[in-house]
Amino acid sequence: MSSAPVTGTIPGYTAGTWKADPAHSGIAFAVRHLMVSKVRGRFTGSDVTIVTSEDPLGSSVVATIDVASIGTGNERRDHHLRSADYFDVEKYPTMSYRSTGIRRTGDGWVIDGELTFRGVTRKVPLAVEAYGFGPVTSGGRRAGFSASAQIDRRDYGIHIPMDGVGGVVGETVSISLDVEAVLQR
Repeated sequence: MSSAPVTGTIPGYTAGTWKADPAHSGIAFAVRHLMVSKVRGRFTGSDVTIVTSEDPLGSSVVATIDVASIGTGNERRDHHLRSADYFDVEKYPTMSYRSTGIRRTGDGWVIDGELTFRGVTRKVPLAVEAYGFGPVTSGGRRAGFSASAQIDRRDYGIHIPMDGVGGVVGETVSISLDVEAVLQR
């Protein structure tokens, strides 16, 4: 791995501390339901801080997600997801992600990190695409990123009632993030 900065591969790369703009960012998930379709949802409450260093490989990210902010478009299902059967928001109101390193993979990037959810911490790598960095007409600078990962819900103690009877909910949960971040002054 080269120790030279690789900023030329990210348009307008800028070192600094960035906060996700909630109006232009989203954390979403998808999971198989009854093995015939997918249920999709998102979390509307989060706090994401990205620190970009002069060398992108030295950058970091920390995120906290308000688990009760889940929305799938079905209030009955959302209420059930907040229950002890799934997210247990009374006991575990947030989940968090903390990067432990960043690496290049071919023409992309991976953020290695740890996801803590329901009191359990597991390593979860995020495949990342940096869209670019640039000025905005209102002043300041913004940066855009997307990331994706897959987790196994069982790793976090989510064992669905009737799990062995027809697969009510899939084991693999796909996670996707779209972040538009604002450079902090």
